Amino acid sequence: MTATNGINDNPITGTMHLKIVLLGPPGSGKGTQAKRLMDELRVAHISTGDLLRESVKAKSELGVKAKEYMDAGKLVPDELVIALVSEKVSSLDGGFILDGFPRTIDQAKRLEGITSIDAVINLNVDEGILVERLTKRRSCRECGAVYHLLFNPPKEEGRCDKCGGELYQRSDDTESTVKQRLRTYRESTLPLVEYYQSKGVLLNVDGGEDISEVFHSIMKALDPLM
Repeated sequence: MTATNGINDNPITGTMHLKIVLLGPPGSGKGTQAKRLMDELRVAHISTGDLLRESVKAKSELGVKAKEYMDAGKLVPDELVIALVSEKVSSLDGGFILDGFPRTIDQAKRLEGITSIDAVINLNVDEGILVERLTKRRSCRECGAVYHLLFNPPKEEGRCDKCGGELYQRSDDTESTVKQRLRTYRESTLPLVEYYQSKGVLLNVDGGEDISEVFHSIMKALDPLM
């Protein structure tokens, strides 16, 4: 395989049409790796969280419906999320990386009715590492930039490097909440690992290494599909 840097005019043969699902618990680095893979493989990054926010902001028909649930503090129903994903996938002329969807086997089966999947990358990370990653994360109130007190600290304590906004710890990043989120993940999402394993498309990757090492491992796992 000949790698690209995401800028080269000669992308890896076939990668533009790869359809990938990215699995991993909170704090596993899915978003970070998805963006690097998007640039390297020249495919779209589909984040269900972003899709929801964009549709609400655009006041689309699906966005208006989703906002009603979000404003009430309720989970957006599968039907709406799947409709958003289907709408996005149908608008693409090439491959994609799905980040944050599917979360359940039922959603995975519904996804199969929309599109085929070439590979499912599962980021495995020790729970102790996940707790440390998430509890030391800080976000900017103004621009939303994310920092980590150990791995990516701001230049000035408590202040965003980009806009000078106040940094704070999200309520879902406290230790007790993080552990609850991980329990929920194990109960609802981990069965997907076995499901995709049975489909022969699962690629397990150690997500506990540094960002570059994890990216290298993912590319190595994808190599036979290139």
